[in-house]
Amino acid sequence: MFQGDGYLKRVLIIGENDLTYDYVKLISSLSNMKIIAIVKEKEQFTKVDALAKQLQIKTSDSLHTWLDEDIDIILETSGNERIERYISEQNVRAIFIRKHILEMLLPFVYSWSEQISNLELILNNIRDGLIVIDDEAKIKLMNKAAKEIIGIDQEDVLGIDIRDIVENSQLPNVLQNLEKEVNQKFTLENGKEIISTRVPLVNDKKMLVGAFAIFKDSDEIISLAEENTDLKEVKSLLEAIIHSSEEAISVVDETGKGIMINPAYTRITGLTEKDVIGKPATVDISEGESMHMRVLKTRRPVRGAKMKVGPHKKEVIVNVAPIIVAGKLKGSVAVIHDISEIKQLTTELQKAKQMIRNLEATYTFDDIIGDSPEMMIAIEQAKIGAKTPATVLLRGESGTGKELFAHAIHNESDRRHHKFIRVNCAALSESVLESELFGYEEGAFTGAKAGGKKGLFEEANHGSIFLDEIGELSLAMQAKLLRVLQEKEIVRVGGTTPIPLDVRIITATNVNLEKAVTNKKFREDLYYRLNRLPIYIPSLKERMSDLPKLVDHIIGKVNQLYGRNVKSISESALEKLKKYDWPGNIRELENVISRAIIFMDVTEEVIQYHHLPNLTEQTKQTTTIQPNVNKTITLQEAMEQYEKEFIYNVYKENNFNKTKTAKQLNISVRNLYYKIEKYNLDK
Repeated sequence: MFQGDGYLKRVLIIGENDLTYDYVKLISSLSNMKIIAIVKEKEQFTKVDALAKQLQIKTSDSLHTWLDEDIDIILETSGNERIERYISEQNVRAIFIRKHILEMLLPFVYSWSEQISNLELILNNIRDGLIVIDDEAKIKLMNKAAKEIIGIDQEDVLGIDIRDIVENSQLPNVLQNLEKEVNQKFTLENGKEIISTRVPLVNDKKMLVGAFAIFKDSDEIISLAEENTDLKEVKSLLEAIIHSSEEAISVVDETGKGIMINPAYTRITGLTEKDVIGKPATVDISEGESMHMRVLKTRRPVRGAKMKVGPHKKEVIVNVAPIIVAGKLKGSVAVIHDISEIKQLTTELQKAKQMIRNLEATYTFDDIIGDSPEMMIAIEQAKIGAKTPATVLLRGESGTGKELFAHAIHNESDRRHHKFIRVNCAALSESVLESELFGYEEGAFTGAKAGGKKGLFEEANHGSIFLDEIGELSLAMQAKLLRVLQEKEIVRVGGTTPIPLDVRIITATNVNLEKAVTNKKFREDLYYRLNRLPIYIPSLKERMSDLPKLVDHIIGKVNQLYGRNVKSISESALEKLKKYDWPGNIRELENVISRAIIFMDVTEEVIQYHHLPNLTEQTKQTTTIQPNVNKTITLQEAMEQYEKEFIYNVYKENNFNKTKTAKQLNISVRNLYYKIEKYNLDK
């Protein structure tokens, strides 16, 4: 009843697997979505066919036939790329959702559906009628009490114009005048008189999105008023009702002192009767104005007020009404609704792609911050690499985010549903590293576990293994790694039997491998094996245009980690950061921002210049490289020295921007990266 935007969505499902079955069951339970057909390729009868027959859903082997229908959503559960391409070529207007997205969203959709069901249960158990319309006066929500008061038997009213249900409805007028109408008498077509409050709905952008009405049968109101002539006389009855309610309720007297709360109120706010009874109405407010005091002052109800209550600052929506007996104000009553869980769920659904992670691989390309030309080149190269089985070599200074790229490459590849193993080659001794990578057989060495142990290569089978600091491997370990790359198999320590492997290898280093090869510290054959797909990750000083975005991202992370509410950084502070060369790159930037926020006052929301630690304002080298004029050198050496000086001067003129430098030199960016690495121009 309350799912979606209130309009019936026509859904076409393609596939015949377990995922198909799950989504058919789920969508069939929703009132605003309808499955028009299930398209399948196989002829044999499956459990999907059985379910479709039970639910009276058509099945077909002709996709083209159904694409001509008026379809809103297409769910592709088979993972068939041919089908995906075909639909793309047909230029259909329907929303197309791929198999891997459906797999990721399934648990969240189930959770969301459960939450919505709970909300529906709450709304259908309140006695007040509730109707919500959109900006075209079409019904988006109508609870059970509203249907009973109006006297309609129609089950499905979503998407119907309110005037087709209540001919003389005044709710569309609110869309025109944009004014709240409080406690208005209104006579329905069945002769029943109601008291209605009508309110326009405006979003965060100040745009009208609809209106809602809350109303009650006036006979019920009169009856209630006649029975409750004095608050104290009916206190016992009210206590029984209020304490049995699942909605949080608080009652204050005419002076604003608390006189009654229920268990649901304690559950939401964390405050007990001892904390509230006899205390001012403001005692439970952590952020915002007391609606009790406003109602006592104005004698007018308040609906939908947002605030935070209790020591844990629980986010709630409050409806408060005055208690008037025989024309005298006796107090006010508030109904409090906890919206934090629903809000959290909505946020999770909006960020589902970011929050759904696969095994040990935590990050995706969406987590890589930056749109500078240098960074976009690296990202595009990495995305290409993710789609190929080739070994990837990530190069760049320490702290630039090589591991983040490794995570993203794995999650973008067809191995994303298998393990991602991370190994720091520099953190372990050679003997330990060998047994960790390749595993060992029982009795291979003193202390070896009975039955032996699988190595990390075996653990990563069918997945990816990330070998960080590859340049620190000994020559002996390099030889063993080369065998893995060539033979696609490993032999455990102390064993003789080769174990076949299917592992994607991603490596990273900040070492100049070319120089290491020249110095015989790195095997040339291994270098060529690893260097088939090199990706250079630019340092922070090479992509200073990304600095504002990086700072905003880090502020968000630190806020979440330390429970702070820092919103931005001042221009002067940002300029201070821009003047620094950042030898520690992103890792150093995170350290600086974290330190600044930690030492800020909890009430401060903007990082100022004085919050930042002292930074050594490094400047780029200005020394001109002089070519070697020694007449004993060869022509080739002299040419290389001239090339080095020439490239450096152009590089410096362009403020060390690689893209601009490459364009001026009329060479490719990749070629420039090679020259910079060869001549060590970034050092």
